Amino acid sequence: MENVPVEVRLESIKSLQSTISKLENALSQMTQNGANTTLVKKRLKAVSIGLSMLENIWNQRPHHYTQDDLAAAHNVITGLIPSIKNSYAKSKDGSPQKTLLERRIKALELAVQAIDDQSTKQSR
Repeated sequence: MENVPVEVRLESIKSLQSTISKLENALSQMTQNGANTTLVKKRLKAVSIGLSMLENIWNQRPHHYTQDDLAAAHNVITGLIPSIKNSYAKSKDGSPQKTLLERRIKALELAVQAIDDQSTKQSR
């Protein structure tokens, strides 16, 4: 994790922040419409934890998540990646959408790696 280039680190953090913003907007819309928000809340928490783990490793920011929080976030993020990869495969080469999805996939994969690293540290 330490040998990830600074540019990739910044893009990953920005990508997860953008994902969090999109999930917050979706949650707000769904709450207003009376829709079931369970899945969006789980995804929002998981991506927030992923961002916290990256910031913990790269920027030495503290976090307050338990082993259970980390395990749940790992499972949710791991479950998101295949559908994003599917969208990526369908997007047009050179399109802004393809670039955005590429960065999101990389950010989520790094977040999973950071969660795994943190879980290993906490279980010692």
